[in-house]
Amino acid sequence: MAKQTTNDTYLLLIEFVHKHIDFHDAELNAIIEMNDIKVGADCQFLPIPNSAADSTRSVPQSKRPFRIISFSWDSIGSKFAVCDEEDNSNSKVINLVTSLARCTLVRSVVELWGYGPQLADCVKSVQSGQGLERHKMGKHLHSSGTASAKSFESRSWKVTIHTLGSTYNRDEQHEMRSKFAFLELPGPVQMENPDDEYLFIREVELDSAGGAVYPRHSEKKELIPENDARPPLACYFGRILGNTTLGRNWRGGNRLEQYSLKKRLYLGPTSMDSELSLIMTNLAQVKPGSIAFDPFVGTGSILLTTALRGAYTIGTDIDLRVLKGRSKDENIRSNFKQYGLPPPELVRSDNAIYHRHFRNHLPLFDAIVTDPPYGIRAGAKKSGSRRYEVRAVLDEHRHDHIAQTKPYAVSDVMADLLNVAAMTLIMGGRLTYVIPSMLDFDERVDLPRHDCLRLVSVCYQPLQTELGRRTVTMEKIKEYDESKRDEYIQQTWVNGPESAEKVANIRERLIEAAKKKPGYEEKALARKLKRKATKEAKKKAKREATASTDDANDNNN
Repeated sequence: MAKQTTNDTYLLLIEFVHKHIDFHDAELNAIIEMNDIKVGADCQFLPIPNSAADSTRSVPQSKRPFRIISFSWDSIGSKFAVCDEEDNSNSKVINLVTSLARCTLVRSVVELWGYGPQLADCVKSVQSGQGLERHKMGKHLHSSGTASAKSFESRSWKVTIHTLGSTYNRDEQHEMRSKFAFLELPGPVQMENPDDEYLFIREVELDSAGGAVYPRHSEKKELIPENDARPPLACYFGRILGNTTLGRNWRGGNRLEQYSLKKRLYLGPTSMDSELSLIMTNLAQVKPGSIAFDPFVGTGSILLTTALRGAYTIGTDIDLRVLKGRSKDENIRSNFKQYGLPPPELVRSDNAIYHRHFRNHLPLFDAIVTDPPYGIRAGAKKSGSRRYEVRAVLDEHRHDHIAQTKPYAVSDVMADLLNVAAMTLIMGGRLTYVIPSMLDFDERVDLPRHDCLRLVSVCYQPLQTELGRRTVTMEKIKEYDESKRDEYIQQTWVNGPESAEKVANIRERLIEAAKKKPGYEEKALARKLKRKATKEAKKKAKREATASTDDANDNNN
């Protein structure tokens, strides 16, 4: 059994949504560090219980949507100051609870009173905590960091039964609640908007979609006895913290839906979805006042989420047409205006020759958050011409000239990105980027490296059987030496060409893998015919629109 609540510990239970599981710890750790809380010195992560009787039921902690953080009561009472009689404005715990509202993947934060492998163990754990003085159990963290206006005895409350992936009727839930009647909570019961909500959680094995691996009921709502008899993985009981703050998090009030790509005025084929880009801004520790940079800004999806975090935003791209947008109402700035955000600074620039565009010797950015082009849906380009002789651009054409470009190998894209980050990030600043990978990718040697950057985290997101992508976060730990620029770039790939090849021709490798699957030729032909039909339909619609306009002009004349 995991370590239990004692008289000298204060526990928080973090519940995540069952999505992007590989990102849970990285995002949580980033927020903890942002609040100047040091794991090991200020707090500890405790193992969560597992009732598995044999190895076949054992679920790795990293694959479960719960984490337990332990603080000492001594540090709570002095360093963290949560007592009602004290000024809580500088409490790191209160600030952490408030900050967790910005976590895209956190569902709730619970002041943990007890836990164990099964309900009976959880009840005993809560009972053992009664050795704590009642006023300690009754102290309340608030999003504002101020003391409660109500006494513990007058606060309304309710107990919610949270059974993941399973349904229990009212009588069964009442039976679970009754196990905690010994608490004798003094205030009135109030089912709608109580002052305090207490939560009992019964955790079971979940599948990739967040449903029970062994559902209690069939699709016909009939009880499945063998599944019903399976014990939970763990049970938890505590009080939900930050009701007001966490109610405004990204999962509350449809905030994620509000920023969905479907609602954007300006989009492109490679626009990053809002959920992942919000996670990336947390990994990069973007906060109000940060200067955030995206060197492959495209339609500005990631830049927009850094602005939502309160950052000053700067974006560059090699394609002037993308920066200008389709019209005055469909462009990057119109997306910012749509959400009431200050417009970004946009510059047409080639990241491959950043050192020729800008004064690179002055670190400027707190964070670089980007989704580099890696040649699957859109090929990477850099400045240059395939022609042997390049003609000069006349002065009268320079204001709207579209510069010539040539292919930009993804391995070079990543080498230049890391080098620019090493040059331009402030000390301790973070780079967060996405890199594609196939099954043979080895993070230990195939991730690009830089002598000035420390690897912080790597989070994997599977996309297809063969293809996935890794969201990588690095931190600047050493000043950049301009005289070593060539050396830095040459050392990007640990195994040289072998490592670089893993991302250099990702599109070609995907096609080769697809060709080996049954029915590839038929599916490829079907896609080709569909594209042709779509192209013809667009041409026809354009001809009809032109003819209609001509007819209208003739009638007016």
